[in-house]
Amino acid sequence: MTLRQNAGSGPGKGLIWLLLCLVALLSVLPSLRLLLSALLDWRQGSDSSLWRVLSNPATWVALWHSVYTSGLGTLLSLLLGGLFAFCLALTDIRIKQLWVFLFMLPMMIPPQVTALSWLQLFGPGSILLNSLGLAPGFGSANPLYSAEGIALLLGIQHAPLVFLALRTQLQSLPKEHIEAARLHGASLWRVFFDMVLPLCRTALWAGAAIAFVSALGNFGIPAMLGIPISYFVLPVHIYQTLSSFGPSMLNDVAALSVLMGGVAIGIVTLQGHMQRRYALPLIGMAGRALGFTLGKWRLATEALLAGVLCAILLAPLLALIVTSLVPTLGVPLNSDTITFAAWRGIFDVQSATWRALTNSLFLSVSAAVMLMLLSLPLAWLLVRYPNRALRWLHSLIDIPYTLPGVVLAIACILLFTRPLPLLDISLSGTLTIILFAYLARFLTVCLKPVHSSMLQLDPAMEEAASLAGANFSQRLRHIVLPLLAPAAFAGALLVFLTAVNELTVSALLWSAGKETLGVVIFNLDESGNKVLASAISVLVVALIAIVMLLLSALGRYFPKGVIPWQN
Repeated sequence: MTLRQNAGSGPGKGLIWLLLCLVALLSVLPSLRLLLSALLDWRQGSDSSLWRVLSNPATWVALWHSVYTSGLGTLLSLLLGGLFAFCLALTDIRIKQLWVFLFMLPMMIPPQVTALSWLQLFGPGSILLNSLGLAPGFGSANPLYSAEGIALLLGIQHAPLVFLALRTQLQSLPKEHIEAARLHGASLWRVFFDMVLPLCRTALWAGAAIAFVSALGNFGIPAMLGIPISYFVLPVHIYQTLSSFGPSMLNDVAALSVLMGGVAIGIVTLQGHMQRRYALPLIGMAGRALGFTLGKWRLATEALLAGVLCAILLAPLLALIVTSLVPTLGVPLNSDTITFAAWRGIFDVQSATWRALTNSLFLSVSAAVMLMLLSLPLAWLLVRYPNRALRWLHSLIDIPYTLPGVVLAIACILLFTRPLPLLDISLSGTLTIILFAYLARFLTVCLKPVHSSMLQLDPAMEEAASLAGANFSQRLRHIVLPLLAPAAFAGALLVFLTAVNELTVSALLWSAGKETLGVVIFNLDESGNKVLASAISVLVVALIAIVMLLLSALGRYFPKGVIPWQN
């Protein structure tokens, strides 16, 4: 007798409807509100905001800027992510876990911190270059203030996404065929170009699509590098429009958000079509991983990877640290100028920085805990009671994460412009609206590891407990929850890592006194206080690195595949 056949063995209808309503509230309602606003506006014809936005040349300039920088950044992401994926998955280089951890770190670092660190590394105001006597002449332009500079940082930020997509495919390669080709005299390069690359075509499509959509929705890097030179991409154009406070402002940003969401969904749909068309199911050999022997080239390959990591990670972070220790920009760091004033300012309980730190920690921890509690019964329901409605609901959960963060923020603004019905409480300008956006955006981040772990659980244990008289609550508490707890904890930590450095959503939802760390770093940089912004950025990077190290240390207790940077 199965669980579904045993009457009364499943959850009550009240719990099922509660879960479904919560998921619909988080995943479906914001998108529906945005779509409804666009449809109602479209009916006005030539007077509609959508028509006005589409007829505005600035919209198409911003769209072209977004496509250009995102496309160029995606090419760089493919190059960097492919280099590390192929080297770490197919060769015999040493300490692979350390390489993976360090390469994944830029993805976890907030984009505005990435932009600030690179700005502090180059240009005449670079404290590090001034201390070394290598700074360019006064008045020289910083090369990062350009479309190509934006694309460079977008490529570095999202290269780990390509790496993750490729590594999964590379680990499933038919090793026996590749080894047979090698035994018959095929060179390493011949195997790579004739076998490995064609077999990884779908993973390359997937990685490119994910990197492009992520770059398209990135706000921190284009804002910090583009606003000073009036180079606006779509997210920044939406931000600028929202700040205009005109009579049609909200309708205009809604129309821009629909346009941006349409581009993102179009790219994801194209990627899905190409992936289905060229899909090649791979089943690799169990046991030893495929590892080409590099021989005398191993040291050179390791030096190349170390050089790339120093360029994209170590040097910018070192520039941030040095900048945080001087009294002002332009002063070289030495024993006479070193100061910790910026660091003391962070922990001043009366400062906006301390308030932003507490706000970010509250929002990220609250989102992580709430999503963990929601993901546990939801994953059980999706696996044990599969039907068409639940499969549709499962796919809808990905929408808020697929859409650019700016689009989700506008959807939340439209959803909560009026006070809540019955309660007559307004969420606009509160931490609650930011928390709601975090819950909607990061639900899939927490659910995926829990759902994957739930798929691995044998239902026989629950069926045996049910036959022994255990009700649903007892089975859930004594069997399911203990087994899913590691995956749920890992999912919660991933949500924390992602939410604590978030800017794209909160940049449009924050208000005075409700700042997050990302917003404070962005505002400090815009106001010229780059020393304090650098100190906060170093603190954020240290916090993220500590949580990532904690996840790695606890990795042996988690199901395989839960932690992205571990095999």
